[in-house]
Amino acid sequence: MTTFFSTYFKNVLVLKNEIIESTLETLYMAGVTALIAGILGISLGVVLVVTDENGILKNTFIYRFLDNIVNTFRSLPFIILLALVVPLTRLLVHTSIGTTAALVPLVIGTVPFYARQIQVALLEVDPGVIEAAQSMGSSPLEIIFRVYLKEGLTSIIRVSALTIINVIGLTTMAGAIGGGGLGNLAIARGYNRYQNDVTLVATLIILVIVFISQFIGNQLVKKTSH
Repeated sequence: MTTFFSTYFKNVLVLKNEIIESTLETLYMAGVTALIAGILGISLGVVLVVTDENGILKNTFIYRFLDNIVNTFRSLPFIILLALVVPLTRLLVHTSIGTTAALVPLVIGTVPFYARQIQVALLEVDPGVIEAAQSMGSSPLEIIFRVYLKEGLTSIIRVSALTIINVIGLTTMAGAIGGGGLGNLAIARGYNRYQNDVTLVATLIILVIVFISQFIGNQLVKKTSH
């Protein structure tokens, strides 16, 4: 076994510590992005639902404004967004290179996608339940928390798992331009230096992270399904 690894994964053995560090960087970028984008995305998704034409707080101006913002940023290819927000990244974190700097475009690229997913998930809530809550005198805030977010919890978990997997993919893209993590390792070592074993291991680690995320998401969906 030792001979096998020293023959086919010799670069991996040499870069063992760097691979571990890159894995932690990927988890850091994905985790922090998921947390920030989760809060902002759910808030934005809720506002889109309650202000639309059939919403409990109908407001055409706010809905159209936010809807256009979401559509615009969702339409931007992430690789272009990475370059586009460099001035903002430098303003916020004083550098455009590294894992912390990568958080800025990752959050900006993820929030619109997640907000739209949340909007779709909340629109699946039975309108009859919302009407019943209104007839009982529930306030808009009570309807949001006790009806929309509670009744739509399973769908919210489902789209959250999808978004986290999407974020993991984006972290690898951010790594391609100096964001760190497994994507950066695969490009800097695997591609530029023809160390294919490093690329293979980086890919396998990313797949394991994705599979674990999907498994956790599936288990949570099962527990919250009625």
